[in-house]
Amino acid sequence: MEKNTAKRILDVAQDMVRNRGYSAFSYADIAQQVGIRKASIHYHFPSKDELVKELVKRYREEMGKACDRITQSTASLDQQIVQFANLYRNGLEEHQICLCAMLAADFEVLPQPIREEIQTFFSHTENWVINLLQQGCDNGHWDCHPSVEQEAKGLIAMLQGAQLLARSSADSVVTFEQVVYPLLTAKFAKA
Repeated sequence: MEKNTAKRILDVAQDMVRNRGYSAFSYADIAQQVGIRKASIHYHFPSKDELVKELVKRYREEMGKACDRITQSTASLDQQIVQFANLYRNGLEEHQICLCAMLAADFEVLPQPIREEIQTFFSHTENWVINLLQQGCDNGHWDCHPSVEQEAKGLIAMLQGAQLLARSSADSVVTFEQVVYPLLTAKFAKA
């Protein structure tokens, strides 16, 4: 039961952070949605900082699993890039953006342990993208200039920026698709 309560707390907190950001939610907000007392949240997560650190760690692990599923699929490299982009697109269907992108906006005011978890998330995600792009460059499928590292950073920045832009539009999913997919096709579709 305790593990289920901790998971429910994390689930609700994750939704709140992905919608509102770090500063715009409290234990009282979580307690109300989960249907427990604030003291119960403190039992599992003694401080908001510890809760958010655990959220980022869990989110990083979930992103890693999603990326592993893409890698293990039989999809072409072009399709894998689109599947990766869809990880960002799909959050918009629930009116959410990337947890770490949302937290990065508050990076300077976050405690160091949360900053380190965010940096680890971006590092792991970037490394996965680098590996994918390197495969495409090695087999002549893509031309990554000036480097796969810069292409990976650019791709992640584009996806997160597209989420932010799309979030303020009337139909965020359509806006995201209009921004991202033509750019992916222009850059990563095999000629």
